[in-house]
Amino acid sequence: MDRSQHQRLDSIRRGQSELDNHLIDEFLGGYISRREFVRKGTVLGLGLPTLGAILAACGSTTSSTGGGALKKGGKMTVAIITPSGAIDPLKVSDEGGLAVLGQAGEYLAFSDKDLKLVPVLAESWQANSDGSVWTFKIRQGVKFNDGTPMTAKDVAFTVNLHADPANGSNARSVFKGVLSKGNTTAPDDTTVKFQLDAPNGNFPYLVSSDNYNLIILPSSYTGGYESSFIGTGPWKKTSFTTGQGVSYVQNPNYWDKSALNLDSLDLKFYADDQPRILALQGGTADVISQFSASVGQALLGNPNITVLALRSSAHRQIHMRTDKEPFTDKNVRQAMGLVLNRQQLVTQLLNGQSDLGNDSPFAPVFPSTDTSVAQRAQDVTQAKQLVTTAGKSGATVRLDTWNGYEIPQLAQLVKAGAAQAGINITLNVTDAGTYYGDAVFGKSPWLDSVMGITDYGHRGVPNVFLGAPLLSSGPWNSAHFKNTQYDDLVAKYVAAIDSATQRNLAGQIERLLLDQTPIIFPYFYKHMSASKTTVGSIEPTAMGHISLKTAGFKA
Repeated sequence: MDRSQHQRLDSIRRGQSELDNHLIDEFLGGYISRREFVRKGTVLGLGLPTLGAILAACGSTTSSTGGGALKKGGKMTVAIITPSGAIDPLKVSDEGGLAVLGQAGEYLAFSDKDLKLVPVLAESWQANSDGSVWTFKIRQGVKFNDGTPMTAKDVAFTVNLHADPANGSNARSVFKGVLSKGNTTAPDDTTVKFQLDAPNGNFPYLVSSDNYNLIILPSSYTGGYESSFIGTGPWKKTSFTTGQGVSYVQNPNYWDKSALNLDSLDLKFYADDQPRILALQGGTADVISQFSASVGQALLGNPNITVLALRSSAHRQIHMRTDKEPFTDKNVRQAMGLVLNRQQLVTQLLNGQSDLGNDSPFAPVFPSTDTSVAQRAQDVTQAKQLVTTAGKSGATVRLDTWNGYEIPQLAQLVKAGAAQAGINITLNVTDAGTYYGDAVFGKSPWLDSVMGITDYGHRGVPNVFLGAPLLSSGPWNSAHFKNTQYDDLVAKYVAAIDSATQRNLAGQIERLLLDQTPIIFPYFYKHMSASKTTVGSIEPTAMGHISLKTAGFKA
């Protein structure tokens, strides 16, 4: 759904009873079919115009494999993208790797499809008055898959392992400036205390599955994860072959074993979308954990396939160097934002499976997003005027990016739009390794290019998106954007604990970024997974996790 559809649905909801809205939630969650929704809605007295408006806003895909009794037993085969490197809890930074980590490993909490934190190894958490200290209560009776009991000391060890700069953990991109090494302690076997570097109202997300490296490890861990796959999760590794896949059986020591349906599980690795799609269509896979809407049209209308489309904060960023011509003038940056027909981009590139972006990290899916901020729309006339006012008509700039997903097609459309405003763009599309380089300033076309397009994966809260690519000191600040007012607003947003304060600050940030436009956020695309209709109770997330704890085959 785009922003206008969400607004229409919100408007419809306000006029309905609590019972009506519960029915709408059941349908949105995929727990009842369209036919059952219409039948129940009619019984409740919802008129056909209202039912039709809701169906139009919700679209044709679901976000869950939903109801139906599941039988015990069987083996499920899941096709996932090939992990980009070794399966190492500290180093994994890709969707394939995190999908593997989440089977034998578990997190303190799981950030679900609705961006709500579900307790897992932590049963509860609370902050002090200003959000600078968080205390977590740890679940008791949990064992690692080698039979060793898990305690709060293992949790503190794991978090400190990732917070230590010497270990090079990818979790540091989340912890930097938030949590330092040694500031996680276990006062007793059931309690973990986090003393933060600065107040943080969204901190529980930063130690959940949103921080995908942070599966809990035993305090005896010294590395070599691929030989042990040690963890507290529902599945225990029986075999692993690099580049091919992992096989699992039920973890005999699992703390919630009664929830398991399957006897065993195979994850099969595929380098590209198309082979994964063919595996599902051909019956050699029961589930695929992710595919691009741009190449998966055949799945969308297949009656034997259930497509799971999750709204997400995953997006592409089109950055413009604010310290390099022609983008030193914000009028030119604004013009670039105005030449894009965003609805056309979503329809043409993503088969409509996306929310519109409004040139800030605040995706419509985030509860703190201020949806009263007007959506930027295409206005080529105004764009041409802004370029003329800046004296930049006829300027030429190179756009660097890489040849993944729909990104090359997006680059072509950006080029065509810019030409209408009087800006000439040349394209330099390379492989991902060349584009990202060493991922540090001075050694990366991503961070050094005057203009570029970069892919960003989903997060359950906007903190990383607000900080890394946009703060003056941000390690991924490819726009070289430096704005003290922005930095101050982000610091206040991060520290805010209550939702009303967060939303108020979000609105201020959204308006500032619309004015400055260092980065164009054209859309926030849905995370697409699919399964056979005979499969039930799989739970993908927009980040790329796929929980198979309760998965099974329908009876």
